[in-house]
Amino acid sequence: MAETWHRDEYEISTDPSRLNIDLIHDFLSNNSYWAAGRARDVVERSIENSLPFGIYKGSVQIGFARVVTDYATFAWVADLFVLAEHRERGLSKWLMEVIIAHPQLQGFRRWVLSTKDAHGLYERFGFMKLHRPERWMERPDPNMKESPDYWQ
Repeated sequence: MAETWHRDEYEISTDPSRLNIDLIHDFLSNNSYWAAGRARDVVERSIENSLPFGIYKGSVQIGFARVVTDYATFAWVADLFVLAEHRERGLSKWLMEVIIAHPQLQGFRRWVLSTKDAHGLYERFGFMKLHRPERWMERPDPNMKESPDYWQ
């Protein structure tokens, strides 16, 4: 069941039917460092298999994030963005507050995310550098259009 939260003229919703897939794909593929070149079908599949959060001003979507989870042990915050013209209004912080407090996302052993430049935002919500990074591994697919070395 979709949920909504309101603050001033903005709304956050988990209703996937409200998402503007064109906007999300355009931002991720053309305006993000972490998903540059991501294909539309990949964006669609990623949303279908995640808990999506859209931020709206009226009926217009102006931000997005999704949580990849098994609803039991872990959650991964991914693809969070707010359009440039709506930044500096606390919307990213509010979105993270909503995500962290979401009733279906409680009691996990671990939350993770990846960021190049928003450490300060996420530290406010208890995120920190990996405690034991030597225990973490990744398996990039060399056939993907997205670069596995997007931090550089």
